[in-house]
Amino acid sequence: MSSSPQSVTLTREGPIGVLRMEREHGNAINDALVESLVATLAEAESDPEIRGVLLTAGGKIFSPGLDLQELVLLDREAMERFMRRFSAAVLTLYTFPKPVVATLHGHALAGGCVLALCADWRVLRRGAVTGLNEVKVGVPLPFGVALIVRDAVPKNKLTEVALLGRNYTDEAALAAGLADELADAAGVEAAARARIEEFVAKDAFAFAVTKRYLRSPVVERIRANNRLLIPEWLDGWFSPGTTARIAAIVAELQDKGKPK
Repeated sequence: MSSSPQSVTLTREGPIGVLRMEREHGNAINDALVESLVATLAEAESDPEIRGVLLTAGGKIFSPGLDLQELVLLDREAMERFMRRFSAAVLTLYTFPKPVVATLHGHALAGGCVLALCADWRVLRRGAVTGLNEVKVGVPLPFGVALIVRDAVPKNKLTEVALLGRNYTDEAALAAGLADELADAAGVEAAARARIEEFVAKDAFAFAVTKRYLRSPVVERIRANNRLLIPEWLDGWFSPGTTARIAAIVAELQDKGKPK
């Protein structure tokens, strides 16, 4: 069983669906990845044999966030269409009724951290970096993302996570609410699998209803307001200072990619 092959795949291993991001540029998030993510989630939800999902990734890192090299080329109208699709994908993952465990075997930054925060449990490899650096770049957190972050991060850590945009590793990531469990590189996959197996051993109906109740205040506010506030987010994305900072990041990425 698999989804469109270019970005995300879904394979079944007994009652576990392994949803794996496998895109170039370190699984940077673009339109193809968003579309494939939504398709694989729909496939996993509709399959009665799948009782829980492992969200993981190929390559050295989990995801660095949005694919700036691709998205910087979009005009405002096209970027608005992308953000609506991305926001819908985040909400689809956040409201997924079956258990989701994220295997963070490598760095999970910005949008990559957002995807992980939508899971029910996050296993972080020791030494891997996670955090939300959007404000440092000059991009606001989208409204829906801000609500998800506020719900996941302890109140005493919220300012440094969301407004200072700090990155975290190891125990600091646990304290910031960005990870639930740590594992060494050799054991991160096994730790994530043990946790999803613990989740799927629970009654599926009881789990799904309780998860929906717990997340409903955030979900209701996102559905009521997110689309209305995307234009404000776009104002930040296309502001002169942010445009210059993104251009500098893209130039650095492209320079790294050139043959030496």
